[in-house]
Amino acid sequence: MAGRRAIVVVLDACGAGELPDSADYGDAGADTLVHVARAVGGLQLPTLGALGLGLIRPIDGVGMSSAPVLHGRVHPLGPGKDSTTGHWELMGVVPPVALPVYPDGFPAEVVAAATAATGRRFCCNKPYSGTAVIEEFGAHHLATGELILYTSQDSVMQIAAHSSVLSEAELQALCGTLRGVMLGEHAVGRVIARPFTGAPGAFTRTTGRRDFAVDPPSRSYLDALTGAGIPVHAVGKVDDLFVHRGITQKHAAAMNGPAIEHTTRLLRELDHGLIFTNLIETDQLYGHRKDVAGFAGALRVIDAAVAEWLELAGEDDLLILTADHGVDPDTDHYDHTREHAPLLASFAGHGGRHHDGPMADVGASVHAWLTGGPAPDLPGTSFL
Repeated sequence: MAGRRAIVVVLDACGAGELPDSADYGDAGADTLVHVARAVGGLQLPTLGALGLGLIRPIDGVGMSSAPVLHGRVHPLGPGKDSTTGHWELMGVVPPVALPVYPDGFPAEVVAAATAATGRRFCCNKPYSGTAVIEEFGAHHLATGELILYTSQDSVMQIAAHSSVLSEAELQALCGTLRGVMLGEHAVGRVIARPFTGAPGAFTRTTGRRDFAVDPPSRSYLDALTGAGIPVHAVGKVDDLFVHRGITQKHAAAMNGPAIEHTTRLLRELDHGLIFTNLIETDQLYGHRKDVAGFAGALRVIDAAVAEWLELAGEDDLLILTADHGVDPDTDHYDHTREHAPLLASFAGHGGRHHDGPMADVGASVHAWLTGGPAPDLPGTSFL
């Protein structure tokens, strides 16, 4: 299959409607794209609309395409609603059990282990919004040197530190140490470094975030591809989420702009392999803050980028647009929502078909496109 390329782009947190068990996660009725569109009076997404986004969900402002690509929704096979398990599921890794969460903060033994491993003391230790936590605890952190430890409804341990207390590199190294502490029953999905700067009342998070994910519990389609000698290029936080496994080359991008630039450049330069991109802003900048205008604006930028990628794609290219979970602004919390992910797939012979299935169908289709056959030991069925 020399000369073929696949491009998988994850529109982070762009959920497409609740799952049957969403209520068990506190997410009954979640429908991220539908509710964002309603809140802003309609989304202006001509490219995504032409591909068939409006055929997946009734999204205000997005019409019904008369010539769609393959379109539908995909769902996880395992538990969870975060970026780690969402990206894993797309590539055929199904978590056997839910990753641990800490709605009341981390227990004393975890905090004690973190202090022993790092030599640092911590404050907060509660579920918190990332921007609110530095506003509330930032001055205390500066005065005492205690690092801000917090979590969310998702399986994460987050450490925020001002650049005058720890440099970005020092904070990232500390979080790497904590990754080694959070094992066994406390093996959270991610330990996340959250550097910030500025003065009290005007604190600002920097782009020095880094995620330290737990090891995937099983082999992925990325492993299968690289094992077959096919290059895999990870753009954005994808490499971190797979702990570098099955990745040939990482292209760092803390924001959508650089991630889009990397993806466009790789489409111009590569003649073979997989480009696996995460576009983070709809989640990190806008979704968790319920900033629906910002969310809609980020989608417009993505829509324009997709138009360029379609022009760069040829008969030997498979372009898949999807998501990892939702972050519905209509919920009474600020965290991810358990939802279907939208699926738009452009490739020769798609026929405008509708396809619903597990998220692993994405990885199975990429593998079939690039190798010509299945990976029998992995879940999912190719929709090609």
